[in-house]
Amino acid sequence: MTSRNRPRILVTGGAGFIGIHTVRALAAEGHQVAVVDDFRHACGQDLPLETSLIRGELSNAKTLSEIGRFRPQQVVHLAAQGGVARSLAHPAADAQNNVVATVALLSESARSGVQRVVFASSGGAIYGHASRLPTPETASPRPLSPYGTAKLAGEEYLSMFQRTFGLASLSLRFGNVYGPHQDGTGEAGLVAITCRRLLEGKLPVVRGDGLQSRDFVFVADVVEAILRSLAADVTGQLNIGTGVATTVNRVVSLLSRASGRPSSPLTVEPVAGEVRHGCLDIQRATRAIGWRPRTKLAVGLRQTWASFSDSTHASS
Repeated sequence: MTSRNRPRILVTGGAGFIGIHTVRALAAEGHQVAVVDDFRHACGQDLPLETSLIRGELSNAKTLSEIGRFRPQQVVHLAAQGGVARSLAHPAADAQNNVVATVALLSESARSGVQRVVFASSGGAIYGHASRLPTPETASPRPLSPYGTAKLAGEEYLSMFQRTFGLASLSLRFGNVYGPHQDGTGEAGLVAITCRRLLEGKLPVVRGDGLQSRDFVFVADVVEAILRSLAADVTGQLNIGTGVATTVNRVVSLLSRASGRPSSPLTVEPVAGEVRHGCLDIQRATRAIGWRPRTKLAVGLRQTWASFSDSTHASS
């Protein structure tokens, strides 16, 4: 397929962590790509020169008008305000950023003739205290936070727009995504925060006993799932993880070893609304889009540490 025949793709949140990796992969394939981002959660990496940029919030009329002028044929919706604790502290703002903005985007997509939307959902936040691990897509959603509830609401809106307006969509329920260029401040993921603290000569932080487990999936594998999802015709929901649960203590230990700075972590109180154990059944993704993760955890963590270390040396 020539670049002229490849679909035009809009990536919301394209200046963020998962977004920058996705945009670079799409540009490398020859797609015409536009990015929508308000740069509140930008990762600090440059977008490819050929990428069009629409700077603004998704619920803004001017932003939506520029999206319409781009005439995307496919949309990758990554933009979101992340963070369980933030959503618990400000649930109305969370709904505004993660639900209202999604509905505005879907409305414009339907009006503009978009053919397919791939939505970044959350396997960890939607399932809550799952009774079955690894958890399949058929498990009943039981989110414990406004953030997880907003992701579930987004999925429901996608289903409605598909039924009513014929807007084909697929929700990807990500595990705990980690990798180069992730923000290491605020409510970022465990891997990025630990890398940042180690670089600053600080002890890693573990919430509670550190025996809580997550499904950690490398960003390059996630991007491959996104690209395969755009090219497929499957709809509904797919889990995107590894099918392997890893404790927080294990991740912190591996990163400490990679950094050459082994140390005992500080222990702080756990956050309300966080899931104790999470692990995703990925069999449907394998069947539907031929996807499986390729990156072993120890390898991905070493690559992530190297990226954080290199970027610090480059900026010093």
